[in-house]
Amino acid sequence: MFWMYAAFIVLVLVLLALDLGVFHRTAHVVSVKEALGWSAFWISLGLLFAGFIYAGYENHWMGLGLTPDQMTIEPREVAGVGTVYNDGSEAMIKYVTGYLVEKSLAVDNIFVIAMLFGFFAVPQIYQHRVLFWGILGALLMRGAMIALGAQLLQRFTWIIYLFGGFLILTGIKMLLLKSDETDPNRNIVVRMVRKIWPVTEKFHGEHFFVRAGSDASHEAATPGAALETDRVVDAAKPGALLATPLLLALIMVEVTDLVFAVDSIPAIFAITTDPFLVFTSNVFAILGLRSLYFALASMIDEFRYLKVALAVVLMVVGVKMLTHSWLKAVLGHHFNLYLLGLVLAILFAGVVASLVHSRLDRRRA
Repeated sequence: MFWMYAAFIVLVLVLLALDLGVFHRTAHVVSVKEALGWSAFWISLGLLFAGFIYAGYENHWMGLGLTPDQMTIEPREVAGVGTVYNDGSEAMIKYVTGYLVEKSLAVDNIFVIAMLFGFFAVPQIYQHRVLFWGILGALLMRGAMIALGAQLLQRFTWIIYLFGGFLILTGIKMLLLKSDETDPNRNIVVRMVRKIWPVTEKFHGEHFFVRAGSDASHEAATPGAALETDRVVDAAKPGALLATPLLLALIMVEVTDLVFAVDSIPAIFAITTDPFLVFTSNVFAILGLRSLYFALASMIDEFRYLKVALAVVLMVVGVKMLTHSWLKAVLGHHFNLYLLGLVLAILFAGVVASLVHSRLDRRRA
């Protein structure tokens, strides 16, 4: 299994290197058309990987399917292989369901990121850079949290019920509480950064850090625009390392993803506790987050009922986590397929209701 994880991580690093080093080498404003194209690419790649999941688990490449999975009720013995927890079709259904749930929860994350970019007034031309490094950090955090969660579930199986109850409570909280636009300046992490590094008042190109007195510390915030010297730059000693507002935006994006991961990691474990399925579905869902942001950022107000749909999805997977043994007995071997269909139906209903409501609002206006 080590080599399977290694090969997958190399694939992800190659994709990220091509993304930043080739296709987005120079900073530019990402158009909706370009974002939709990249979103289609990442989603297609994530779904195509389901074919690899099927083949790998069906043929048990490098031990795939032999890792204990608490969401598989009846493991089977295969001659010459050992105990099989997920065959090809079951693994593929769990992967696609996990990918869909994680991608859906990522949309809620997009709403918060758009608010943060608006608060820090991050120029569109540099938003791609913040999201790229933010997603790279998110991948590292998710990997660590998944590894920890998998170990806890193996040692303490009762935690699965704790996760299920947590998801139900989170879904209820999303339904009942409104998310206010809090001031990121009050965030304890942002205040700590400001104590460690002086922060310039203006952006300096796509730099997260600048040296006081350097050419970069006097760059224009946007191409061709003149920028007055920041007071903080004048006050700092020549050569001192200064943070820019772009770094604060990046830190808040990372903190936001960490908060959302607390919800999304238990959600994927409600579908499968196989670490490889959990990790790969999470990674592919996050890889397309950047392009999805640029595709949806201008249409956020159109999806007012999507948050309600996401709350219902969290409650559904929480109930599934608590009652998976009973569901298997009632619905049969393909109960995970029914879960996938239900999640799709809930999300579709949320999108349709949002679009219908927006259309009625425009007619009234």
